[in-house]
Amino acid sequence: MRNINERLDEIDEKIKEEKFIDGRGLGNEISFYIFDYDPKDELKVRDKVNSIHRRYRNQAHNRKIIEFDLYKMLLDVAKEKGIYDQIFKMEAERGSDALFQALTTFAQPELFIDKIHEESKDYNVILITGVGKIYPFVRSHTILNNLQEKVDNKTVILFYPGLYDGQSLNLFNKFIDDNYYRAFQLIDNQ
Repeated sequence: MRNINERLDEIDEKIKEEKFIDGRGLGNEISFYIFDYDPKDELKVRDKVNSIHRRYRNQAHNRKIIEFDLYKMLLDVAKEKGIYDQIFKMEAERGSDALFQALTTFAQPELFIDKIHEESKDYNVILITGVGKIYPFVRSHTILNNLQEKVDNKTVILFYPGLYDGQSLNLFNKFIDDNYYRAFQLIDNQ
């Protein structure tokens, strides 16, 4: 496996490529990418995402980048719907299993997809983070499958703490998230 720092450094060059924005090829493929990484490198990846955000926000580029942290989105939506404080109360009164069931029911993919679709209208690159923080309430393959119908003209990068082999997602190198074959690896880890 290649060094995480080398792979992170290559992201900027990849983003600058015209085919990155224009689409992968002539086969009408969607521009969905996955940057997989060892979960122990989470903080380095977060720093890189913040760096990308700053760089493209402060310079004149035809790349307009927005980040969606799935975990932060879940908390924001819970606050918007007035149930945020009830989450902690439920766990204290009814236990972790009841909270897990309630959050799994609440955290439907549409909740995230609609928000991403609405808030990304003025952007052409979407960064999705927080995959590990929101597991098991939301699965990344579900987000990607549903998102491709809403943002087919935008480039999406999912930062994934685990392995993606071009066919399946293996979260934390332990849990099979599910099969997903429509995304390209952003930077090869070999």
